[in-house]
Amino acid sequence: MSGKRGATRLGFAVLLKFYTQFGRFPRNRTELPGEAVEFVARQVQVPALELESYDWTGRTVEYHRAQIREHLGFRECSVADAEKLTAYLAEHVAHKERRPEQDRVELLARCRTESIEPPTSGRCDRIVGAALRKAEETLTALISSRLTLESVERIVALVAGADKDDPDVMT
Repeated sequence: MSGKRGATRLGFAVLLKFYTQFGRFPRNRTELPGEAVEFVARQVQVPALELESYDWTGRTVEYHRAQIREHLGFRECSVADAEKLTAYLAEHVAHKERRPEQDRVELLARCRTESIEPPTSGRCDRIVGAALRKAEETLTALISSRLTLESVERIVALVAGADKDDPDVMT
């Protein structure tokens, strides 16, 4: 906080407070409750109205985010992190929990445990989707490996017979 004044000081303080409370950064000013901004403004001795001149899209906010991540011991989610998170979800969560919204909760909890800044909403959706697909593929492979040759032949014959009787049955 040293060396920061006015809107920059308040913006930094609000980002820090929001991150420590919610485990992520606010997407924009509208996510910040007015009472919380007033409270933080009093703490840092900057008028709350100063926040209106804080630039939420420029280099300053990116620098502030980097400083906060470093201070709190977090890092941005890398491609390698996303792959590890996908594998973790597929192995430990998605094989028993098929609801994407619950898998997303587990993903965010895992990010916090691993000190990873949560990915964007769209990236979270892709990680969860990939984990669900991977868990399904693993389960399918497990079931398939347990089928006898006779069972496989009977399933193939059943599907082939259904196609001959009614071509629309499988569509």
